[in-house]
Amino acid sequence: MAHRVTGVLIFFFLFVHVLDTALVRVSPEAYDTVVATYKTPVVALLEYGLVAAILFHALNGLRVIAVDFWSQGPRYQKQMLWTVVGIWLVLMIGALYPVLGHAVREVFGS
Repeated sequence: MAHRVTGVLIFFFLFVHVLDTALVRVSPEAYDTVVATYKTPVVALLEYGLVAAILFHALNGLRVIAVDFWSQGPRYQKQMLWTVVGIWLVLMIGALYPVLGHAVREVFGS
């Protein structure tokens, strides 16, 4: 279920990204306004969520491929899921400062 949800969220992001990028041809001023909103701490949290969705979707996709194409895949499905979750957690902890560092400095000061 989480794989499908993250897939839909990533698709929604790509749709919005294409729309806001296309906005530069219609109205450069509107594009600048939209891009300025992307520099807010709230959007930084959404970016962290996007990183979480992409990482989980990618790692779980590799697990799904292993389950489908490896003869022992179904047998080790649960262990592979916990491995994916563990790797995902480590990577998400590693992404905290690069993704949210600017937002934390903006909210709490340098």
